[in-house]
Amino acid sequence: LQTTVLFLCPQDLYTAPDSCQGRCEEPYNEEDECHCNAECERHHSCCEDYYTYCSPERFSSSHDAIMDQDLLHISEQLYKADHNKAQPTDIAINPQRQVSPDETGDREDHSPEPLYRYVNEKLFSKPTYASFIKLLDNYQRATGREEDVTAEELKEQDNFLREVMKTELMKKLFTFLHKKNRYDSEQEFVADLKQMWFGLYSRGNGEQDSSGFEHVFSGEVKKGKVSGFHNWIRFYLLEKQGLVDYFSHSYNGPWNTYPDVLGMQFSWDGFYKEVGSAFIGSSPEFEFGLYSLCFIARPGRACHLSLGGHSLSIQTYTWTKSTYGNGRNYIATAYVVSS
Repeated sequence: LQTTVLFLCPQDLYTAPDSCQGRCEEPYNEEDECHCNAECERHHSCCEDYYTYCSPERFSSSHDAIMDQDLLHISEQLYKADHNKAQPTDIAINPQRQVSPDETGDREDHSPEPLYRYVNEKLFSKPTYASFIKLLDNYQRATGREEDVTAEELKEQDNFLREVMKTELMKKLFTFLHKKNRYDSEQEFVADLKQMWFGLYSRGNGEQDSSGFEHVFSGEVKKGKVSGFHNWIRFYLLEKQGLVDYFSHSYNGPWNTYPDVLGMQFSWDGFYKEVGSAFIGSSPEFEFGLYSLCFIARPGRACHLSLGGHSLSIQTYTWTKSTYGNGRNYIATAYVVSS
């Protein structure tokens, strides 16, 4: 008898846990890092290469698919609907020294003056701003320390969601996602926003110490470095208190009005942030809405948008170590990138 020996490459024997190669329509398993069946888009749990390996032609051309062109169109709509954004006379910034990408880790303060020369704080009395600011002091910034969420803080979360959902911007976002069959009702949408943004998970020591909102908007400190912290209002308020020291910027967006985009280096109580990208002058609902859109439409991938005719991308990542509901993912992070 002649024996035939088959030599298989490692990739023939092993499927990466974060890939859909060979896993299309695989039944849901909560232990999987990400998923590859048709429901993963609805649950924001698709692997990054889901569209490469699994998205069938019938779906990619169907009414429910969120195409790249759809994202460009809806982002322009949201941009135009940001009625609460800062006007040119509301903010004056002083970016000072721009550093090259290979200088961002130097930890040198190249800018002796604060970033913000002036902010019209009347902006902060607008309902979405006021409800947003109340959330910022609800967190312990150190990872590994459990968050103690009070009844008052839960009310503040609900109030923020209620206020942003009154805006034209968030109503347009819901209408878009409803037409794409992501949510059946506004109530379902708001409930999911609350979980994906405010639901707690563990970044360290097994404690319920973090959430997407805390990480992205308030900022955290992990292993001696600033983690997250991508919000201009938070930055301004802490800089005004002398708790944030602006060092430099490595990117300045192409806008000559607001929202602008800045990639910053700074120190927060002695903890360093190498690149903290942020919109400048946008309303809370604008950032919240754009990040939510990209997390829902392109979880774990660059999400290409258009704002006032300028190209821009948002990067999101899912938290894969725990889920909520029927396998839905929390937001690990979301931030704006330059192109």
